[in-house]
Amino acid sequence: MDLNKNQQLDLLYFMRMTRSLEDRLDNLYKQGKIVGGLFRSLGQEGTAVGSAYALDKNHGDILSPLTRDLGAMLVMGALPREVFASYLWRKSSLSQGRDQNIHITDLNRGFIGTISPLGTLVAVMNGVLLAARMQKKRTVGMVYIGDGATSTGAFHEAANFAAVQNLPLVIIGENNGFAYTTPTSKQMRILNLADRAKAYGMPSEIVDGNDVLAVHGSARRAVDRARDGGGPSFIECKTFRMRGHAAHDNQSYVAKETLEQWRKRDPIAHFERELRERKTASGGDIKQVTHRVDTLLDEDLAWAESQPAPAPESALGGVYSDDGKTTAASLGK
Repeated sequence: MDLNKNQQLDLLYFMRMTRSLEDRLDNLYKQGKIVGGLFRSLGQEGTAVGSAYALDKNHGDILSPLTRDLGAMLVMGALPREVFASYLWRKSSLSQGRDQNIHITDLNRGFIGTISPLGTLVAVMNGVLLAARMQKKRTVGMVYIGDGATSTGAFHEAANFAAVQNLPLVIIGENNGFAYTTPTSKQMRILNLADRAKAYGMPSEIVDGNDVLAVHGSARRAVDRARDGGGPSFIECKTFRMRGHAAHDNQSYVAKETLEQWRKRDPIAHFERELRERKTASGGDIKQVTHRVDTLLDEDLAWAESQPAPAPESALGGVYSDDGKTTAASLGK
């Protein structure tokens, strides 16, 4: 499916929003306003945005991201103010100040917050899609996994289960060359993550993860195939994280030459250049996107910083129950 001008500007908007939002989070972290970890997706925005943009909310499609897939959640409708509120431990966050990062969930908007034991995400999405099948829905699920997590037993069990059950699942494999500090060559002797999916009879594609249109095209094919009963697919996106595993990691284990090579392949700069060269969008269109992003982030950050922290005594809400019933209502008490 070819994307029109507005749709392509949408892709640019979400990539720009992801990067600028994380830039501001980085500033908050350096100011001591964020206590805990800060994970950047710098350099990987094209993978997250391009893939998630292939889903269809009208069918109830749903995704579960990794730590570096903030862009995917923004595409599905997560708001910058919710992300700010989560990192700043505000009562108004979706976790009501109980968790940071993008461990936030809203089933109505189609996203399930990331789970720290990363290999388990595929199994969780299997359950979601089995439930949707029982309800006669045509929902497609998308789940993200890194090169390191494909080495976990949970991934292999879940991938095999998805294939055997012919579930409408799209697995986005983010191959950024390192599982924290461990290079891929120290994890496996194969060159491509996609080769692992072949063992389960699962169709796979390998794409340039820094080319948002290539990612979207591959994801669109996989989503359509899944919805039409073709079962799960694995898409390997070759990309690179331009920061360490988290803010505390100085990335000293990566050669400067490697970083420079990937810096030249920046997904946002590449896409902006492509938009201009193909005359799909003008410099003015691109500036307007940047202005929209900056304006919204100014408003949402001001709102989040004005919100109160949760009361200490609310920490026990939703943890214990006397009657065995759900305690979701107590979260707001």
